[in-house]
Amino acid sequence: MPLAPGHWALGPIAVLDFETTGLVVENGDRVVEIGCVLLDDGAVSERWGTLVDPGMPLPPDTTRITGITPEDLAGAPRFEAVVGELLRRLEGRLLSAYNASFDRGFLLHELDRCGKQLPDGAWIDPLVLAKELQKGQGNMKLGTVAKRLDIPLVEAHRAVADAECAGLVLLALAEQMPTELGEALDLHEAWEAAQNAARASWRNRRRGATLAAVADGGPQDALGPGYPHGDELDPVRYMFLRGTGRV
Repeated sequence: MPLAPGHWALGPIAVLDFETTGLVVENGDRVVEIGCVLLDDGAVSERWGTLVDPGMPLPPDTTRITGITPEDLAGAPRFEAVVGELLRRLEGRLLSAYNASFDRGFLLHELDRCGKQLPDGAWIDPLVLAKELQKGQGNMKLGTVAKRLDIPLVEAHRAVADAECAGLVLLALAEQMPTELGEALDLHEAWEAAQNAARASWRNRRRGATLAAVADGGPQDALGPGYPHGDELDPVRYMFLRGTGRV
């Protein structure tokens, strides 16, 4: 179903994706690849991306997941050398990323390191929309959500490909959202708050179940002794944390 004339998703949108050395920006992880896909009038109008020298060794888990090697990064620019090109593309656009808190956190950290600021603009996260609009349909990984919408993800875990797929997912899900941007953002904010609260409640229940099991001398993993990833629900995140010695 095409978007109605005047729908916010027909306006200028910039979709971002970052591949990184790990998952915890507070622990010094850095960006190794930037992907930025621009949407105008409900279609991709530009694809831009670059590898980035993170100024630190590339963990093997990053190579295993993304395919990016230390050799690929030889001679790549530092973030501060390409930040102007990135910011120029973000100016005046609605910003988006799949699991936006992750990408926004890395972006703000990298901008702070080079004394730059993010242009003013709202964010909308296709993952937040998918969790509501595809509730009960399975896992919410980008590739799985895209498949349910008949959207291809050609090169998963590469920044431009992931950004484009996320943008197309956003456009598809936007068909079920209010036409006015303000209404859509209010709904997005309410959904995100409810999802965060539910996740926090689940973590607290699971922590309590784990402590109770330990006190009773039972399994120390509330998901059962066969679950290999401890307290981490996302196996990909677990691989990153394990590879960098954080689990």
